[in-house]
Amino acid sequence: MASDEPKPKRIKLEEKKLSQNTLFGMGNPLLDICAVVDKDFLDKYGLKPNDQILAEEKHKEMFEEIVKKFKVEYHAGGATQNSVKVAQWMIQEPHKVATFFGCIGKDMFGKILKEKAEEAHVDAHYYEQSEEPTGTCAACITGDNRSLVANLAAANCYKKEKHLDLEENWKLVEKAHVYYIAGFFLTVSLESILKVAKHASENNKIFCLNLSAPFICEFFKEALMKVMPYVDILFGNETTEDIEEIAKKAQSLPKENKKRQRIVVFTQGKEGTVMTKGDKVETFPVLEIDQSEIVDTTGAGDAFVGGFLSQLVQDKTFEQCIHAGHYSANVIIRHAGCTFPEKPDFH
Repeated sequence: MASDEPKPKRIKLEEKKLSQNTLFGMGNPLLDICAVVDKDFLDKYGLKPNDQILAEEKHKEMFEEIVKKFKVEYHAGGATQNSVKVAQWMIQEPHKVATFFGCIGKDMFGKILKEKAEEAHVDAHYYEQSEEPTGTCAACITGDNRSLVANLAAANCYKKEKHLDLEENWKLVEKAHVYYIAGFFLTVSLESILKVAKHASENNKIFCLNLSAPFICEFFKEALMKVMPYVDILFGNETTEDIEEIAKKAQSLPKENKKRQRIVVFTQGKEGTVMTKGDKVETFPVLEIDQSEIVDTTGAGDAFVGGFLSQLVQDKTFEQCIHAGHYSANVIIRHAGCTFPEKPDFH
């Protein structure tokens, strides 16, 4: 028996050794521009202190003005990019386990976004074009409130044939084992999502999708239903009505890859996370946090998914994935924006 003893240890080491580009994300890259602003600035652009809106014509000047007038901080943002960034942070080594595709402009904000993605050790390969400027999200902070104004701009311009279909880019897709796309990207490039989703399904890899926001289910239902047969893990959050009912319905929708059962994971803020697997519905309590320690809850959902994915790529159990998701979200809500300390303290 003694000669066999080292074997389990060796297996354990193998399991931990992750290679680059194992996790693939594709979505709307936004450069987050965070600044503490005054009430006059909010009033000038008709903003509410605590809100999330898409930029209209009247907000166009705002992005340059905030940079000129206030002390700003830049972060690589957008839902999917936030999640892969958090997953990479949780994994730490090796760098570039996470790959990210999306569209940016050939401009100053695009240059900053590339630097920020590099600082986060994410292997970002952006499709760069000159028609539209890099997408931005201004986070206007007043006291405890944050008013978010997103200008998708270039993020809306992703083209499958100009980027995803290129041989060197598709090779990166093929290297991955786990794929994650937020529902927001359904409004940009359904054909890109389908190409990646079909690849995952045909090769028995894991494809994850997030319902992201109520308007996706309402106005992009047709696109969502085309992707659904390829979804192995579906994420959603508390803004979606009657979670258990939706989870069961999503569970029963047709599925291409019969080797994997579809899992549905819904977060509900502090109420705990619901997971359905087959007929089994389980609720996992979130980590306790004192109300006074909460700085900003905006990136919590993205962070949960990031934590979850960080363990999924390491073949951990779904329970462990949820535990890591709760940990990541708990860290993120103690910081402004989707930011975190240098290293996680996750066990």
